[in-house]
Amino acid sequence: SEGAISEMHIGLKGTMNAMFLKDLAIKTHRGLKGRARAGKSAGGKAYGYKNIVRFDASGEPVKGDRKIDPAEARVVRRIFKDYAAGLSPRKIAEALNNEGIPGPSGRGWGSSTLHGNRERGTGILNNELYIGRQIWNRLAYVKDPDTGKRISRLNPESDWVITEVPDLRIIDQELWDAVRERQG
Repeated sequence: SEGAISEMHIGLKGTMNAMFLKDLAIKTHRGLKGRARAGKSAGGKAYGYKNIVRFDASGEPVKGDRKIDPAEARVVRRIFKDYAAGLSPRKIAEALNNEGIPGPSGRGWGSSTLHGNRERGTGILNNELYIGRQIWNRLAYVKDPDTGKRISRLNPESDWVITEVPDLRIIDQELWDAVRERQG
């Protein structure tokens, strides 16, 4: 569509496309940051919640809202109570699987789904959204050039966007603190 293509043309187009993609990434990140500051979901779905799509006056979808899913919230409370009572994540996952309760991915439960990584805030037992505190931008994902897989890296705490969302609280503070204490 652009006629004859020379080496100069390829170089310039490649540079312009790379600049466009970098600018698009910056704008997308800024938009997600604004959504997170407003207490809305900036991506992903946490177990225990349902994403809601509303429509504004002009009929455009308003995304990022969520509400507590009562059935999943009961499972979350149970996980916290069982863990605080001394059961291991492995035993809790085993019991949930035996009862046929689907996990966050729709498949079975694994112990790492429950305990995750405390420092990174992963896993059911470390998700602060359950106490009405949303943390966005805790992790950054980069692609490993050798394997092509995504690798998560912990961002500095100064880059995190922390928003209080009390309407989304599932776990009371006493139970949260008991779990934290047991984790050590």
